[in-house]
Amino acid sequence: MIDSQRRALMGRALAAALLPTAWPALAAEAWPNRPVRWIVPYLAGTGPDITARILAEAVSPILGQPIIIDNKGGVGGNLGARLAAKTMPDGYTWIYSAAPMAANMHMYKVPGYDVLKDFRHVTRISASDIVLLVNAKSSVSSLKDLTARMRAAPGKLDYASGGVGTPSHLGAELLLNSLDVHATHVPYKGASELLNAVLGDQVQFGMPIFGVAYPHIQAGKLKPLAVAGSMRNPLLPDVPTLTELGVRGVELTSWGGVSLSAGTPDVIAERVRTAFDAALKQAKVREQIEANGANVRPSVNSQEYVQDFVKEMAFTQAMMKVAKLEPL
Repeated sequence: MIDSQRRALMGRALAAALLPTAWPALAAEAWPNRPVRWIVPYLAGTGPDITARILAEAVSPILGQPIIIDNKGGVGGNLGARLAAKTMPDGYTWIYSAAPMAANMHMYKVPGYDVLKDFRHVTRISASDIVLLVNAKSSVSSLKDLTARMRAAPGKLDYASGGVGTPSHLGAELLLNSLDVHATHVPYKGASELLNAVLGDQVQFGMPIFGVAYPHIQAGKLKPLAVAGSMRNPLLPDVPTLTELGVRGVELTSWGGVSLSAGTPDVIAERVRTAFDAALKQAKVREQIEANGANVRPSVNSQEYVQDFVKEMAFTQAMMKVAKLEPL
């Protein structure tokens, strides 16, 4: 009798000891069984937002659950990243991770998260050029014109960015440094506000990501002066690269993908990656993303995507020294 009671107690103790590790494993195997929240740390209508919505619609039927886009723009993407970093590692909250999250590790003294420690980076989705542009009504018609104006009135011209540390900010600062001219930085909360500032003549120029600017270029409301890429963008074959115009060292690409909270189980991370791989192979999805000016570039594996962040951090640090920028 005593032995049987002892065995029963030992069995219950063993079950209790195993429960903390067994339960997450069981939950991971059942994932997903409810809607997924995808935090986009940028405003609605921006390139990342458009891309995320295209992918959410394609990935949802693959996983069998709704994917709800939650825009949390502000502070150069830090606001949404901080929020995502604190979520449970259960696979039900994703973040549209991108180059600014890496740049902010150096652009801000206290970004509020560690881009390498607080997230499990799953896969890159796409990459987009950066385009230098002005209002279509502007008398500025070339980089040469814009440079002449900045030299004639140092610091008097304003340029808009989507926030400190975003590609639109870093790109402009690199360009100004390379040209040895000065302009005043006016940061906004995202690329859509950047474009509104240029469209409304509140600033003289900007360098947004190609995808969010392209519809306005097509509509004849914005005038592209140059592309900050290694080659001309196929959607704007007549617009030269900065390199062609004699500007060296300003070849920029903005990239983005999907990441989860650090500690998310392997089985969930792999299912997310598999779902995105399948979605990005669909011709319709690729066409929709590329129609907005981005290039579909899924990473070979998660480690390759992690290296994107590592490289971007090093690039930002080097750029800040060249442009003499101090962390905020």
